Amino acid sequence: MKKSPPYDALADFTPITDVGRYTFFLYVHPAVPAKTFVDLIAYARANPGKLNYATGNTTGIVSFAQINSLAGIDMIHVPYKGEPAGITDLVAGRVQLMLATPTTGLAQLKDGKLRALVTTLSKRSPLLPEVPTIAEAGMPQFSITSWAALFGPARMPREILERLNKEFLGAMGRPEVQAAMDKQAFALSPSSPEQLADFVKEQIESYRRILRAAGVQPD
Repeated sequence: MKKSPPYDALADFTPITDVGRYTFFLYVHPAVPAKTFVDLIAYARANPGKLNYATGNTTGIVSFAQINSLAGIDMIHVPYKGEPAGITDLVAGRVQLMLATPTTGLAQLKDGKLRALVTTLSKRSPLLPEVPTIAEAGMPQFSITSWAALFGPARMPREILERLNKEFLGAMGRPEVQAAMDKQAFALSPSSPEQLADFVKEQIESYRRILRAAGVQPD
């Protein structure tokens, strides 16, 4: 997303462990005449430039870039500094859809102020098991993963790296930690340092391909 970031994502950090995956739902305002993801794509195609989508983070930006590119639709991007401001305007009807986490959208969903059409996870979320995955809803090519991982500074001594990896994997394996993360719809995925390094390389290349295909220019 940046032409000249102030760091090298591969060379300036030591991968310690993958931590997990964030759950994102595609929320729409009830005024949007789409009860399913397929309906939404059809409506967007029939009404180019009439739907405004909010984003509050990089995941939202890149995800909508890929959705627009894969579906061949034209929606208007309205960026926000964070999810809460975007959700507020979505509930008010100033924007019509947004990809966001359960933390910001679930309460409004349960109050009937929003609808959830899909989750971007590879499997349905236990929080909303009735909401299909985006692959189930007709877009199996969607490939954005929103993840968290633990890194240290470059050239971290191996013994420190191994100790940190061991301790964090042990913590993530505790039932009470797993239960707390489940309540946040956060899926733990601990790893070795080498697995995380490979994953980061794959993610960087994946984002480059997606953004290039969608015509998104770095800032």
